Amino acid sequence: MSAATVFDYDLAVIGSGGGAFAAAIRASNLGKRVLMVERSTVGGTCVNTGCVPSKALLAAAEARHVGLDATGRFPGIGTSAGPVDMPALMEGKRTLVEGMRSEKYVDLIADYGWDLRQGTASFAGTPADPVLRISYPDRPRESVTAAHYLIASGSAPWAPAVPGLEETGYLTSTSAMELQEVPESLVVVGGGYVALEQAQLFARLGSKVTMLVRSRLASAEEPEASLALMSVFADEGIRVIRRALLSSVRKDDATGGVIATADVAGGREEFRAHRLLVATGRRAVTDALDLDTVGVKTGDRGEVLVQPTLATSNPRIWAAGDVTGHREFVYVASSHGALAVENAFNDAGREVDYRHLPRVTFTSPALAAVGLTDKEANGQGISCQCRILPLEYVPRALVNRDTRGFIKIVADNDTGKILGLTAVAKDAGDLAAAGVYILKAGMSVEDVANSWAPYLTMAEGIKIAAQSYTTDISRLSCCAI
Repeated sequence: MSAATVFDYDLAVIGSGGGAFAAAIRASNLGKRVLMVERSTVGGTCVNTGCVPSKALLAAAEARHVGLDATGRFPGIGTSAGPVDMPALMEGKRTLVEGMRSEKYVDLIADYGWDLRQGTASFAGTPADPVLRISYPDRPRESVTAAHYLIASGSAPWAPAVPGLEETGYLTSTSAMELQEVPESLVVVGGGYVALEQAQLFARLGSKVTMLVRSRLASAEEPEASLALMSVFADEGIRVIRRALLSSVRKDDATGGVIATADVAGGREEFRAHRLLVATGRRAVTDALDLDTVGVKTGDRGEVLVQPTLATSNPRIWAAGDVTGHREFVYVASSHGALAVENAFNDAGREVDYRHLPRVTFTSPALAAVGLTDKEANGQGISCQCRILPLEYVPRALVNRDTRGFIKIVADNDTGKILGLTAVAKDAGDLAAAGVYILKAGMSVEDVANSWAPYLTMAEGIKIAAQSYTTDISRLSCCAI
């Protein structure tokens, strides 16, 4: 690329989610001319169909659950909860989403002054001279050039090729967010964070939920987390079928619902429900981008292959967020977008570092983790020592009258340095955030055990878990620890 080459833009971004906006904002602050191309609704998955609507509905479902459950937990408190007005609930969700999309996305485009094209982008030209081609539904196609391009087209729900599945009108995490009535019964296929959240959401709204799980719940996390959530789900009437592989689906003519057939523990079983929700993962949205034309390599699942700097196999094209196949969190996408711009325009040479990345599943109680699991530490040849603190030893949990869950610390046996933290608890995400700072600072178990912790907070549980390495915590006073 010659220094004298004149381009239409400095940066052309495909997509308008968290990664795209972080990149556009950073490039605008550097004085760069930015173009953003979006084929659908501005804002991407998080605000429109992912984080915001799902967590809003989860909060509503938890409020209803507390209303049904409070009498048993708190003596002297009488509460009740009636059937869910699903259209009203969805309208409230829609209003929230539209407000956040307008204030946090659309309005910012005008504030920063970059250009937005509402069309479908694909690449043309050659690897040495890539061109972005934009197709519109109501006007001629346009071609633009840029010094650098960023692919931030995100991901979409993926379903396995199961006989009969396509004919049954199955739900995904996206379409489930638009239901106008609570299904009387629901089969959820999957055991990851989306499946967990959706299963508990609909169970608390009134559905009879069955989960078909290939291995165990939250299989990438500590096994204790799986056991804790299994217990919670059982208490809430959610049936979890482990080691179940969906083999076929057909319509149930008698009820208008579906019949899901699965291979379970060497046998075959049928599961009937009014609706079927498939939450078996997501795949990068790259099919229509013509990446081969400009020499951008992709993986087996369509994800754009990137270096740790987020550069693709074409030095002028970068990628950020879900489309890379990396961890599917909006804060990862946002970090990617800013980092890619710094590397593209400032030659910063920065690399993505996931060592202290927190992971949160918004069940209730929530599951959150940061750093290494016990298994991962052992796999790296680290001699580690773990402690698991049941929540019955955390004063905040006792006050809440909810001791479901635990806090687990993974530490280096030789140095005492904390390598990982996992929690199943109310506000577990906040515990993981504290864990980020602990790991980043390189703190040891002794450091945390001797640090200040405010009484009657869940975060105090981290200190108590650290104390358990050297102290019989059952002999501690609850107010003098």
